[in-house]
Amino acid sequence: MLSDDVESADWWLLRLGRQLRERQPNLDYWWDMYKGKHRLPELPRNVGEAFREFQRKSRTNFLGTVANAPVHRLRALGITDGAGNEDADAARWWQLNRLDSRQKQVYRVALSQSVGYMMVGPHPTRTEDNGRPSPLITAETPGECIVEHDPATGERRAGLKAWYDDVARVGRAIVFVGDDTLVRYVTKQRGPGRLPWGRQAWERDGAEETHDLGGLPLIDFPCRPDLGEDPEPEFAGVIDIQDRLNLGVLNRMTAGRYAAFRQKYVTGHKFRKRTDPVSGLEVVEQPFIPSPSAVWASEGENVKFGQLDATDLSGFLKEHEADIRNLLLISNTPAYYFATDLINISADTVQALDVLHLAKVQEHQAFFGEALEDVMTLCARQAGVERDFTEAEVRWADARQLNPAVLADAATKKKAIGYPLTVLAEDMGESPQRVRRIAAGAAADALLGASLLPAQQPAAAAGTGAGTGTGDAG
Repeated sequence: MLSDDVESADWWLLRLGRQLRERQPNLDYWWDMYKGKHRLPELPRNVGEAFREFQRKSRTNFLGTVANAPVHRLRALGITDGAGNEDADAARWWQLNRLDSRQKQVYRVALSQSVGYMMVGPHPTRTEDNGRPSPLITAETPGECIVEHDPATGERRAGLKAWYDDVARVGRAIVFVGDDTLVRYVTKQRGPGRLPWGRQAWERDGAEETHDLGGLPLIDFPCRPDLGEDPEPEFAGVIDIQDRLNLGVLNRMTAGRYAAFRQKYVTGHKFRKRTDPVSGLEVVEQPFIPSPSAVWASEGENVKFGQLDATDLSGFLKEHEADIRNLLLISNTPAYYFATDLINISADTVQALDVLHLAKVQEHQAFFGEALEDVMTLCARQAGVERDFTEAEVRWADARQLNPAVLADAATKKKAIGYPLTVLAEDMGESPQRVRRIAAGAAADALLGASLLPAQQPAAAAGTGAGTGTGDAG
């Protein structure tokens, strides 16, 4: 049986596991909203499956765009030291773990499900020059990982990674406690994929283990958390507008469906009635079936046929456009993502529309940059390399996505007032590795050019010039 000792690994397993279970419905809901599987607009009850399929066609996924718009602008180029120089070890670990692509996975999960994770551990096949295992960085999801922070310092206090092993058909978990301890667990019984979080369900899988990383190896990437609040996905503030959009589209589709085949009516006709053999109820026979080839006729007197006026859909369309603009405005998503009225706009207009969006991206860069520095710190300890990344800097690609001609013009003007080449290369959006290559190439070209200059001739001695013509011989 698991121990009841507070803050023991057993205690953290159950505490964090239950937190993981409690937030799973929200994670599933947010992921469905991000993927476009929105709640169906409400309808009267007792509707058939045919109309429910009609409902599904009313969903238009704007929340995926809201979450992805910042992800498109978030790209860390690498890690530099406090002086802006490339860190060769960090660059090697970066490439070894394919962070150029995996970083995007973490950002997308964080912005769509409120938080993403990276975990650092020993690489199973690669080693460093000193014989220690190279660091392995894995991208993790909030459905399997959770971290609790110290309320006083904000530092990571304990962490849990729990998952279902579909081969052995058991649940597995790793609890990280403090800076140097981890404990592995396994469920006592095989079962379906849902993990149990009762005290009797788990047992330790081996002895308590220690590591020398000097910190919790599970790093969270929260989506702009507010003080005292749990993080929320990027689109949390506009979910109601998304639901309103879907309802508006359903109303427009319904009106358009009936307006395309105008509704007809008849007055003065005497309908026949019969008794339903199953229910025993009296029902009215309907001889007038709408069809493009049908002709309606009645033998009654004073019978009149008519049709209802077509529905004007312009009001639905204006309401739809207004809701989209509100969604983009509240979520700080650039308006040109919905460019119905934006035609032949200038670069200055695009830049003005980007102001709030860029401010939001810079907030993400601040939170995610700190997390990446923690990841690199753990990598250095795993590799046995003495490196302090507290003063390191994460180099981000320019989120403004400027025209290359504009960047080149700005670099030319900066060079004219004395900016060094390395700084200009950084401003051009080059990675730390490319900056080093550019600087080395420029230095080699300068050295080669200096070696090809002709040797300077010594100046002629004073008073020995021929043909000076002194004239007097004495």
